[in-house]
Amino acid sequence: MTDDVSIRVEGGVGRITLTRPSALHALNTPMCAAILEALGAWAGDANVYLAMIDHEAGTRGFCAGGDIRMLATSGAGDASEARQFFATEYRMNVALDEFPKPVLAIMDGVTMGGGVGLSVHGSHRVATERTLFAMPETGIGLFPDVGGGWFLPRLSGELGTWLAMTGDRLKGVDVAAARVATHFLPSELVPNLVKQIQSADFSISAAEMLNEILRSLTHSIPAGSFEAHRAIINACFVFDTAEEIVAALEADGSEWALKQVETLRTKSPETIKVALRQLREGRKLRTFRENMQMEFRIGWRKVQSHDFQEGVRAVIVDKDNAPAWSPSTLEDVTEDMVTKYFEPLGDKDLTFD
Repeated sequence: MTDDVSIRVEGGVGRITLTRPSALHALNTPMCAAILEALGAWAGDANVYLAMIDHEAGTRGFCAGGDIRMLATSGAGDASEARQFFATEYRMNVALDEFPKPVLAIMDGVTMGGGVGLSVHGSHRVATERTLFAMPETGIGLFPDVGGGWFLPRLSGELGTWLAMTGDRLKGVDVAAARVATHFLPSELVPNLVKQIQSADFSISAAEMLNEILRSLTHSIPAGSFEAHRAIINACFVFDTAEEIVAALEADGSEWALKQVETLRTKSPETIKVALRQLREGRKLRTFRENMQMEFRIGWRKVQSHDFQEGVRAVIVDKDNAPAWSPSTLEDVTEDMVTKYFEPLGDKDLTFD
């Protein structure tokens, strides 16, 4: 167990509360292991009717992601600690996806990277005006993991491709409009939501009771602000090569399209291509487990890549925000460079039993 997450059962509700505010509740291996163990126990416990994931009241963020510094430090060595983290986190993601009961995540605050994986695979996901969603991994030479290859290409149109490649952010009600969250309510109502859940009787039909509580509190979801750019997103991010996407944005020529090109040119060229391949492959896969096995293969290798080490140095360690990507352009990233990340690992491939 770990002091960074509180796990208990209250009134038939399995409670998972992140308690690592100094790191915006970023996940580490013991946290993922504790959550994985709890989900395994609750799945077959007739006295647990649903699971709820939130963060400690009065603290910032929901979950800012994973422990990036640890991944980089480990990747600079033999990467064994980083790979153990991925294995544990990805098994946790699968346990959430396959949990046989409702899972409610209250995404009240920063929800990035690993925090997305902790929430988006559950059945009920609540955003507030404080929710800030992003998968910013191309900016540090990593990749949009924790199931990004599965859920991002299943968002409407090419919304997921845009979010994965650019690392752009969704805020507040836009998180629900994009269907990353299923519900929206003002943050001031979160204590009321928690109180109603604590006092409810979920023994007859947990899903129906939870839906009823959410209907009484959540607000209607308007069209997202990104809809103003939807036509460009769908027309330009539909291609299967990054070069074609950039060319389409440049040909569009609008201020917004050219801003996306400018953003893409700041990201790791290799990682942009890896992420695009990840989403295209993930869209074709039949099961979530297959997707997580694919992502484990990518993560196994990516933590030791030049661009991840350089991205962490530039953005997190030295904070000069001037990474020297290698290769430095999309055109110099070959198909073989991308393909190597997706190759099977043999007896080191991720398993779930």
